[in-house]
Amino acid sequence: MLIFRALSHRNYRLFFGGQAISLTGTWMQQIAMSWLAYRLTHSALLLGVVGFTSRIPTFLLASLAGVLADRWNRHRILVITQTLSMVQAMILAILVLTETVAVWHIISLSLLLGLINAFDIPTRQSFVVDMIEKRENLGNAIALNSSIVNGARLIGPSIAGILIATLGEGTCFLLNGLSFIAVIVALLAMKIAPKQREIQGSQVFQGLKEGFSYAFGFAPIRSVLLLLALVSLMGMPYTVLMPILLKTFYMVDRRLSVFLWEPQEWAP
Repeated sequence: MLIFRALSHRNYRLFFGGQAISLTGTWMQQIAMSWLAYRLTHSALLLGVVGFTSRIPTFLLASLAGVLADRWNRHRILVITQTLSMVQAMILAILVLTETVAVWHIISLSLLLGLINAFDIPTRQSFVVDMIEKRENLGNAIALNSSIVNGARLIGPSIAGILIATLGEGTCFLLNGLSFIAVIVALLAMKIAPKQREIQGSQVFQGLKEGFSYAFGFAPIRSVLLLLALVSLMGMPYTVLMPILLKTFYMVDRRLSVFLWEPQEWAP
């Protein structure tokens, strides 16, 4: 089928399967980490700190990481970042399952994951070019990547909610750690043709400057970036505050149900 034509490439087929499993686990961990932070602290401030530490490294370092991904071996970078993400998830799982986790553990590991993602996300997105031999299938591969992300965003939190309610947050972290095995095995099974890349440190900041100049000097890309920045700043933070909203609405609904359905004693 034309809609899945990018899957005709063996490397991309391996990547697609591994990412479908791994990203589902990643969304499970994201939900579980926010819920765990709020359960331990009951603090909106600390919940916001956990969300902040997981994202600020990507904001600060992703552009630099993108320049480095153009110069280094992307396949090798992904193997390293995915392995480190697995280690981070496993450490978190051990701390929670042994009931030794503290809020500073969550903040530190959240910051570590943010640093890993700062290099992983731009490298993973640009790695698609290395896996697709036929350039006419590149657009289809990018579209399929988006379907993986949004599918995992739908399935992962649903599974996480069930697991948190029945087995606890530690199970989500453990399953996420195990899910990285799929993508690491897929990466190691790939056969990527070696490419000659420039590795000259003096050109890194020049490349960073050229990237910013192009992105903000070309009106269509500038508009898209500003729109995404606005949505991310004003719209996405609701996911961080979701544990507070859910608990607040649950308590209000519960009190309202008790008031409406239980017999009331009226003073004469």
